[in-house]
Amino acid sequence: MNQHIIIAKNKKAYFLYEIIETFVAGIVLTGSEIKSIRAGKINFVDSYGIIENGEAYIKGLHIAPYERGGYANHEPTRQRKLLLTKKEIQKIAKRIAEKGYTFIPLSCFINEKGYAKLEMGLARGKKAYDKREAIKQRDNTRENQRNLSDY
Repeated sequence: MNQHIIIAKNKKAYFLYEIIETFVAGIVLTGSEIKSIRAGKINFVDSYGIIENGEAYIKGLHIAPYERGGYANHEPTRQRKLLLTKKEIQKIAKRIAEKGYTFIPLSCFINEKGYAKLEMGLARGKKAYDKREAIKQRDNTRENQRNLSDY
């Protein structure tokens, strides 16, 4: 009965990176931030996760200021704390230390309790030929779908 509403997806991440493993993380937000997220005003461009002093954070995540926020509005790209278990944080920190791995946001959703969650991915950058292969595969699938719908 996992009922959650997807607010935003990071489609570019799936093209640029090979996703090794995914984690669902809570995110520490202020009141105006959650209101902006519910309005769909979130942008993943240039955002990434870091591990600092045994805690996970997300940097560069842009949450637009709330329209009716007034003086209590938030800083759009501030560093926000991610809520993960200690075991998950250790696993991620070990992988990030290896060359070529990064920790990126894949999607944002509101769970059944009304909390905003981020789906984060442990990823490795794709090479140019991998990207070309992905485009070719997508085009072939699309072409096959067209051919099937003609009959």
